Amino acid sequence: MEFYLSQFTSYIGRFAPSPSGPLHFGSLIAALGSYLQAKSQHGKWLVRIEDIDPPREVAGASEDILKTLAAYGLNWDNSVVYQSQQSAFYENVLARFDQQQLSYACTCTRRMIKQQNGLYLGTCREKKLSHNNNALRINVSKLSAPIRHFYDQLQGDITLDKQFVNEDFIIKRKDGLYAYNLAVVIDDINQGITEIVRGADLLPTTGKQLSLYQFLGKKAPTYLHLPLAVTEPGFKLSKQNHALAIDKQNPIPTLLHALSFLGQPLPGLANRNSCSAILKWSIENWSLKNVPKQTEILI
Repeated sequence: MEFYLSQFTSYIGRFAPSPSGPLHFGSLIAALGSYLQAKSQHGKWLVRIEDIDPPREVAGASEDILKTLAAYGLNWDNSVVYQSQQSAFYENVLARFDQQQLSYACTCTRRMIKQQNGLYLGTCREKKLSHNNNALRINVSKLSAPIRHFYDQLQGDITLDKQFVNEDFIIKRKDGLYAYNLAVVIDDINQGITEIVRGADLLPTTGKQLSLYQFLGKKAPTYLHLPLAVTEPGFKLSKQNHALAIDKQNPIPTLLHALSFLGQPLPGLANRNSCSAILKWSIENWSLKNVPKQTEILI
């Protein structure tokens, strides 16, 4: 199966949740922000289920996520893509990296790396180890221009942590699972994503993903990182932190709360009788300038 780049000229955005639990308020912020950014530009909004980490997945979560999006009127374009069905594309790219000597096997454990102040120092880069039962890393030293900074559509100029700029990061785990950074880049290319709207917790991963675009010779999308909903500084709402699922039976109050969180004006009472009416009004009145230029907001 050939790796390809779909050619699109219009805006294509996406929401890509992992099925590790139901959607919570923090997830809704990412879904709503990406939806309004896409629809306000008459673009497509795609949904991808990132189900490539079985140990973290919850049975039935994928279906529940889609039902929740539908309950909030967040209707997606095209068919839902499941990462678990994209392995052929990932393997194609891994084979290419291997043939071009851009990747290598690594036996270093997390404990070993932690003893090096959490920075991987390329210990296995020249060892030519077997790929069997070992993690695979990309050789960032072979980049023509290391990614040191990038521009975010909301947060502005982002300078990456200097000590991690040249770190060879994992693209396939020792347990055989594909690394998030590899899978997300390949999927975004295959789906023709032109802009990635997501939570600010993923800002640190962006440099790695931009590196992979460079290795693949593909134009990167633009990035827009929304503020995170936090219960206290540095403590974001997440499935891992047992954040409560949002209400599917009475979604309007939560949808209005999410709009307020994003700094958007709220529709008058005449436009609040359904989620679809709220979203229609919000698409027409969406303003990125009103979104707080913060990485987190207390709720």
